[in-house]
This record gives sequence, C-alpha cells and structure tokens, in this order.
Amino acid sequence: MSGGGPSRRVRADAERSTARILEAAEDVLAADPTAPLERIADAAGVARATVHRRFSSRTALLDALAAQLNERYVRALAETRVTTAPPLVALQRLTETVFNLKLSHRFAVQLDAAVTPEVLAGLDLLFARLRDAGVITALDPVWCRRVYLALLHEAHDLPADSPVLTALSAGSEVEARINLLVDTVIGALGGTGTTNGLVVRSVRTSASDDRT
Repeated sequence: MSGGGPSRRVRADAERSTARILEAAEDVLAADPTAPLERIADAAGVARATVHRRFSSRTALLDALAAQLNERYVRALAETRVTTAPPLVALQRLTETVFNLKLSHRFAVQLDAAVTPEVLAGLDLLFARLRDAGVITALDPVWCRRVYLALLHEAHDLPADSPVLTALSAGSEVEARINLLVDTVIGALGGTGTTNGLVVRSVRTSASDDRT
C-alpha cells in the first residue's frame, strides 16, 4: 500500500513553495508595492510559472497575504485570551504580538482585507472589558478600537530617536513603543495613572503569573 505517499509529498512541496512565495512577496512588495510577480518568483527561488500556478493573478496573491495575516491576528486574539484574561494584561500581550506582526508583515498590514470583522469584534470585546473593569471610561468600544489602531500606526512609525521613546527607559525600542501605545491609549480613553509606561510594567508580573 502506498499510503498516499507520493501525493502527500506533492502537496508538501506545493505548500513549501507557496510559503516561500508569500514570504518573498512580503519582502519584495514592502520595498516596492508595484513589483511584478516575476520579481517575487526570483526572490522566492521558484520558476515564474510556479507563482502563476499558485496565484492566478496579482489580486489572488494579495488576497492570500491578507488572509495569512488575518489568520495570525485571529490566533493572537485567542492566544492572548482577550475574552478571559485580565483585560489590561490582554491588551499588553496583544499589543506585543501586533507589533511583531507589523514588523514581519510590513506590506500585508497595509491591506484592509487583513482585518476582518472577526478581528474587529475581538478588539471591540477587549475594549468593552476594559471599560467594565474601570480601566477606561470611554463608552463606545468601536471608538476605542479606532483610537487604538490609529495610535498603533503612530507608535510604530515614531522615529527611533524620539525623546518620547527614550523617556520610557524600556528594555528595548519595541518595548518602549508598546509602553507608549498602551499608556497613551489608556489615557486617551479616560484612564489614569498611565505615565512613563507604568501601566505596562505594573501588569508584567500579572501577565507572567497568568501564563504559568
């Protein structure tokens, strides 16, 4: 009995080549959003026909990049337990994950299709829980989510030598950006006691305990 060995190998090879194409597309399109599929094929180390076989058009490739990032957003919402973890801890964990995704998916984060209603609903639930816990006073979770996403973009794009970042004295530049974002969002939404990253640092012990 073959056990489907050859067909499994073919599928595995196809999955590997698709993964290489998507990874190469992220890098190539982040540098040049107008780059043709042929350049992506060269960067992935596959034949140009392979790219066209996996993705019938440029739109199909962009849709695949968006779907891949959306899947990771959904996974992040589940792993940070936005429905059950202490909401401030969940916000800090989620922000860490989202910053890492923005670094590794520099092109796909610009695609509207990467953020589906499921992801937006998860964020809205988190901000409703923050309100119910008294962390913020803003009443509309949709508004809270829009403020968060806008400030996420600004914190991500802030120059590395910004005094705002250096003042937080975090262990790394990324941590400083996370501190800045969480503190600023909490303050903007009616929270208190959020200066100089104190909120983020105050929940790290809780986050560590909760993971064990």
